[in-house]
Formats: sequence, structure tokens, C-alpha cells
Amino acid sequence: MQAQRRPADKLSRKQFEKELKHLQVELVKLQSWVVHKGLKIVVLFEGRDAAGKGGVIKQITERVSPRIFRIVALPTPTEREKTQMYFQRYIAELPAAGEVVLFDRSWYNRAGVEVVMGFCTPQQHKKFLHDAPLMEHEIINSGVILIKYWFEVSQDEQERRFQSRIADGRKTWKLSPIDLEAHKRWYDYSRAKDIMFEATDTPESPWYVVDADDKRRARLNCIAHFLSKIPYQEAPRQPVELPPRQPANGYVEPARAYNFVPGVY
Repeated sequence: MQAQRRPADKLSRKQFEKELKHLQVELVKLQSWVVHKGLKIVVLFEGRDAAGKGGVIKQITERVSPRIFRIVALPTPTEREKTQMYFQRYIAELPAAGEVVLFDRSWYNRAGVEVVMGFCTPQQHKKFLHDAPLMEHEIINSGVILIKYWFEVSQDEQERRFQSRIADGRKTWKLSPIDLEAHKRWYDYSRAKDIMFEATDTPESPWYVVDADDKRRARLNCIAHFLSKIPYQEAPRQPVELPPRQPANGYVEPARAYNFVPGVY
């Protein structure tokens, strides 16, 4: 995939945090509007391993309510779920009015890791590619705003991030056997992604590609684009004033030996 031309200068952390703060304020406004209007929003985050999907989801949800912005990251299906209609466990996670659901990986597992790793049959893969646009049509027809993101990184940048996970004890949990296979099978995943785009990048439900080699810019660009896809306004609300505290009315704190956490720092 040919990436867009990237700015030569590196975005400083100070500039990134300034822009992020502005976008997060807008996300809070969007949250109020979603509740006010009873909107239903679904956002899919797909892409290369180590492309930064989790990072942008974290920044989106950092300052909003988890009761409204809900993250869905489903584990491997159980034996029972494997016998269900493929889309069934994902349909159960779709939003009600006043909710935003962020899928950290989604039903497109079948078009990526499952087909590449042999976890589904060629027939199941073919059926998925036929059915996915039909299901998405029904989701959109039910009043859901559906947005699909694909995060793309270069081979060099993916390898750098994998090496960072190996070296950093805080990140080793992020490196799974599937990630190692993704590194080895770069072109298998490329072919699977091309087939997926050909079948599911539709005018009604297009894929939006995030150039994710630069993490900071990728996060800002994705959040800004997400906000641009939802027509929202600042919801009406009453000014907030702190009420005065009630009088003590004789309350005295008891002389009790509390088990305080040690002041190590």
C-alpha cells in the first residue's frame, strides 16, 4: 500500500498534547450530543499488527465515559460460539441509542488472521466476503453510523515496534505468537487485505486508511477524521455550580487507627 507523503519534521510531544487536548474536548462535546440525540455509532479498528490501533482507542476513550464509549475486544471464540452464525457474537455488542462502540478488531478477523492462519476454511472466507457488505448494510439501515479504519505501517516500522516490545518489559505482553507470524507472513497478510478491500470497501461502508508510521500524527489524524464524520453540535446544558457543603451538625471524626498505604514515593 502506497503511504501518503509524510511531513519531514517530527511532531513534538508538546504540540501533540496541545492538539490532543483540543480533540478530546471535542470528543466530550460529541459524547453529550450522542446522548442528547440518541445516536448509535460503531467504529472498527483494523490493520497491521503493531500499527497502533490500541493507542488511538486509548486516546479516544481517555476523557470520555466508558458507559457511553464502550471498547469491544472479543477473545478467541468458545467452542459454543464457533457453532453460531459467524456474526452473532459481534451483533450482540452493537450499540443502543446514546452509545459509541469501538471494536478493537472486529468481524474482519475472518478476512485477516483467520484466513492467513488457516483458522477458517476457504469456503467460510468466501462466504464472509459476500456476507459482510450485506450485514453492514443492515447495520447502517438500522440507524447506526458505521466507520471503518485500517491502520497501515511499513515493514521497517512494524519490525522496529516488534523489537521494542521484545526489549521493553512493559510491552512484552503485547507480543503474541500471532504477532510473530504476522511479521513472517507480511505478504500473506497483504494479499488478504487486498482481497478484503476489494470485497468490502463499498460506497456505503468505505474503509479509511490511516498512515500509522508516525504514531502521534496517526492518532491525531484518526481522531480528527472520526469527529468530522459525525455531524454534532454542543448539546444544551445548564451551567454547573458547586452547592455549599452541609454543616457539620456535631460530626467529629472518630479517633481510629487507619491502615494507611505506606508512603514509598
